[in-house]
Amino acid sequence: MDIVLIRHPAVAVEEGVCYGQSDVALADAPEASAAALAVRLATLQVPAPRVLLSSPLTRCAAVASALAANFGCASSTDDSLKEMDFGTWELKRWDDIDRALLDAWAQDFAGARSHGGESVEQFVGRVRAWFDVFQQTRELTPAYVVAHAGVMRVIASVALGLPVERCLKWSLDMSGCVWLRRDDLNQEWSIVRWNA
Repeated sequence: MDIVLIRHPAVAVEEGVCYGQSDVALADAPEASAAALAVRLATLQVPAPRVLLSSPLTRCAAVASALAANFGCASSTDDSLKEMDFGTWELKRWDDIDRALLDAWAQDFAGARSHGGESVEQFVGRVRAWFDVFQQTRELTPAYVVAHAGVMRVIASVALGLPVERCLKWSLDMSGCVWLRRDDLNQEWSIVRWNA
């Protein structure tokens, strides 16, 4: 079973801004980004997808739709694949957020909701539930999932049985690809490519 996680391309948002679930625009046309991704995936010898799944946010869904057209397969969105909801911090510069609130979040990383959005625990639960269902649907693989860095890291942590905090430290570029494969005999996932 193969799943290829693709981080959305660069967005038209100033660096240092928290945009979580805000529906921000891509910096470039989704068709151009999808074409470049298709070439890179072919170079990496990633199997063609049976289905393209994505977050419904434009920065993911537009690229997934263009990739699906390229590969001639179905594309669908799922709210469970949205980035974490940062509540009142959305579209604020990280530097402009009250330091005491950020410190409170760091003190209780899993449970804090200083921003009024999702806690990390809630976010991980949402993505984990999606991944648990996905693993039961073999007919969907190989699948490409166009999503957000947070979603990709949670899926990797669940698949590999690692703490989320550890996976948060792994670099993941815009348009970066993560290829995970499950050995169906022993039900274990492994990384084929990270940030390719």
